[in-house]
Amino acid sequence: MRIKTKLLMILVLLAITLWLNWDAVKDATSQKETITGRATQTLQENTTAPEIYFCPRDNCGAELVEWLDAAQESIHCAFFELKLENVKSKLDEKSKEIDVKLVTDTDYYKQISNMSISQKGLVRQDNKSGFMHNKFCVLDGKAVWTGSFNPTERCNYKNNNNAIFYQSRLLAQNYEAEFLEMWNRTFEKGTRTSNPTIILNGKNVSSYFCPEDWCANKVIYELQDAKESIYFMTYSFTHDEIGKAVLAKAKEGVTVKGVFEKSQNSNYTEYYPFKNAGIDVRWDGNKYNLHHKVFIIDNSTVVTGSFNPTSNGDERNDENVLIIHDPEVAKRYLEEFEYVWSQASN
Repeated sequence: MRIKTKLLMILVLLAITLWLNWDAVKDATSQKETITGRATQTLQENTTAPEIYFCPRDNCGAELVEWLDAAQESIHCAFFELKLENVKSKLDEKSKEIDVKLVTDTDYYKQISNMSISQKGLVRQDNKSGFMHNKFCVLDGKAVWTGSFNPTERCNYKNNNNAIFYQSRLLAQNYEAEFLEMWNRTFEKGTRTSNPTIILNGKNVSSYFCPEDWCANKVIYELQDAKESIYFMTYSFTHDEIGKAVLAKAKEGVTVKGVFEKSQNSNYTEYYPFKNAGIDVRWDGNKYNLHHKVFIIDNSTVVTGSFNPTSNGDERNDENVLIIHDPEVAKRYLEEFEYVWSQASN
């Protein structure tokens, strides 16, 4: 009896101690979530609707130049490739007035080595085996331009591409943190995004950066939530696990349609497993390139950014993924899908 009484007293004392220190326990839990990269709260912001562009029907380069020109304090861009003269000239021009910095892939540094920002030491190139494959800009710490669009003549006038521009401080914080990592020469790794999902105008918008945020997993999670439809437009699609997620949803009765870039036809493409499973897929009809990296899910969610669904994109390259839960944005991307689909062939 004495032993049972003593145990009971210990349990009572332990319960009282936990109750008295509950706030400390909650603080410790919150701290752990922050350290592991999980958001402790969902941040919200009201802002204007995003601007969306589809090249070559829209002149993405000219639109980008206008947004760069409007910047008043800073321009921080990460471009895999930069050849458009009007964009290069605008960056050089703005560098005389405000803080301009650029990160690029080492394979394409020669394209910009003659720019004045290069001469001023305002350009840094990656030095890793993977690509610095991003295509984004952060303006004044309060706006973000991203998508599949490289500022080159081919991407602007010939390839099918998309670009999206958000005026959002919260989203800009995530992209600025990634930019600063690369500016400080941290490539192919980094700190996980601390608040990846934010609420803009009542709509969930998530931003992730490969490889540290495991981008492929994030795409798979969205695909697994599909109830009605999955449409996609992809330059390179070779990631087997993402492919399996699409196949699984097709077997459940979800409508799946997709367009593949024909120059990426190889033994590794997901085109043939999809085709053999009876999924409605086509090769792109553009005589140049389909350069999108887009999934549209249930007419309400869009996955876009620089990330091709490939293992290299997920594990080796510096990439970004934007996941937008907004039917109005999805409507615009569906219009682009229907346009690309109408040009494609079996």
